Amino acid sequence: MNKKCLIAIITLLAIIAGGTYKFIFQGSVSPGADVRTAVLLTATERNLVLEEMRTFLVSIQQITHGISNDDMALVAQAAKKSGKAAQKAMPGSLMGKLPIEFKQLGSDTHSRFDLLALDAESLADSDHALGQLSTLMENCVACHASYRFEIVN
Repeated sequence: MNKKCLIAIITLLAIIAGGTYKFIFQGSVSPGADVRTAVLLTATERNLVLEEMRTFLVSIQQITHGISNDDMALVAQAAKKSGKAAQKAMPGSLMGKLPIEFKQLGSDTHSRFDLLALDAESLADSDHALGQLSTLMENCVACHASYRFEIVN
């Protein structure tokens, strides 16, 4: 293999590695005006993320209502609305702008909603569901303490 080919291959690999790091790990971020990391999104992307968070909040309200009324079917139904299936609605372009820690928190939160739904159906134990909800909400608190969304064009 000649030297020019080798240099071209190494250059391309470096570009791919840099793009992979930016897309998968770093995302589109900057230091925020407060202690949180600013995630830089378009207005449409920001609205999608906030809509998902509002869906989490609605699910949590319905789950607590179900727990307080010992209605585990409602708990399961509400939790499923925010499970992994809901995560598929996020476009890849948006996912590339989110830092890896945010994506990990989001994925774990969706998984915890799914587990809550599964356990609500199979165990029908409101105390267990309440404990799961408390643990799940630790992700919400961590996310809101760590990130803010800023609109860029």
